Amino acid sequence: MKHKHILPIQIRFNDIDIVGHVNNAVYQEYFDRARIEYFKDCFKQNIDWKKKGFVIAGIQVDFFSPVFLDDKISITTKVETLGEKSLNMVQLVLKEGQEEPVAAGKTVMVCFDYSKKESIEIPAEWKEMLEYFEGRKLK
Repeated sequence: MKHKHILPIQIRFNDIDIVGHVNNAVYQEYFDRARIEYFKDCFKQNIDWKKKGFVIAGIQVDFFSPVFLDDKISITTKVETLGEKSLNMVQLVLKEGQEEPVAAGKTVMVCFDYSKKESIEIPAEWKEMLEYFEGRKLK
């Protein structure tokens, strides 16, 4: 399934490690930024993330080839599955001029009520917006 959400990423000098490529820890920052933009574009409304939102319950990142300072990259993001209280996101790091991703991230996110400090069901309205944005029924 193709990813609809694409975010160009500017590689900063301080993202580079001693061997000259983007440090592995920096990829998570890229994924975080792309997730924020994904939700902004999907929900198209001001959600008070201090009341309810998503928390990360699990992260997996696979690295396939290095990224260097002068590379042009983008992050693609999609919701792969949607449950009662959680969703699974898949994100790819794509380098301009290459078809295959240079890294892939999988994130489990749980809907969370920050005032009650507990997981909650994903609001039906949010589920509908996610499915509309993805252009398919999510399970």
